[in-house]
Amino acid sequence: MLDREFATAHLLRTFDDPQAYGVHELFNQWWRYAPADVIAKYEQTFSADPDAKRWVEEGYYSEPLDLETLGRYAPGTLGRAYRDFIVENGLEAKIAMNYRVFHKMLEAQGILKTMPKAIEYAVLRGFQTHDFQHVATGYRATPRGEIALQAFNLAQLRFPYAAMWISTVTTRMTYLDPNTIEPLMDDISEGWSYGRRAGNITFARWEEMLDRPLDDIRREYGLKRDDDEVKLAA
Repeated sequence: MLDREFATAHLLRTFDDPQAYGVHELFNQWWRYAPADVIAKYEQTFSADPDAKRWVEEGYYSEPLDLETLGRYAPGTLGRAYRDFIVENGLEAKIAMNYRVFHKMLEAQGILKTMPKAIEYAVLRGFQTHDFQHVATGYRATPRGEIALQAFNLAQLRFPYAAMWISTVTTRMTYLDPNTIEPLMDDISEGWSYGRRAGNITFARWEEMLDRPLDDIRREYGLKRDDDEVKLAA
């Protein structure tokens, strides 16, 4: 059973208006209410998968990247494609943002005391790599592109943050806007199937591949979509 205090104070706020009270807020607040057996199941995601376990143990973080450095990479490389994505979507301020500062603030308040260390690392590293994943998968920085990418991520790693995105979207389309059911389910199903058949990109060190051709990286991870799929999540 869902904790009623959590449902009222947090879950319904996100369902009502995810722009005002985002999934990242919901994700951080949930740990105070999450049942121990559910937390254990999410922890098992990392302990049971050798790649995930190694990823967490290595604990890799990159230093913030800057546009000047990224602009030196040749056209067609991951570094240049990443720079272009950041600039075209007005994300210059976000590129150097340190999400760990926000996390540490919540941690100091005692909000995250039951969040497992593996989950902590996964969400912090996930914020660093999110826009790289947009570039690699081809999903645009649009509402539908974001939803498709979250479905892709959930298909590759059983992670509550992505699952909360999907539950928020499906709840809102069911109870508040039925006209969005078809397009959103198209995006969710396409992202899910794409993530299931592609190589796992969750653990990639994108910052160490900036000089590589983006097409080579996509071939390596099986990140290929046909024309009909590309039209989705546009």
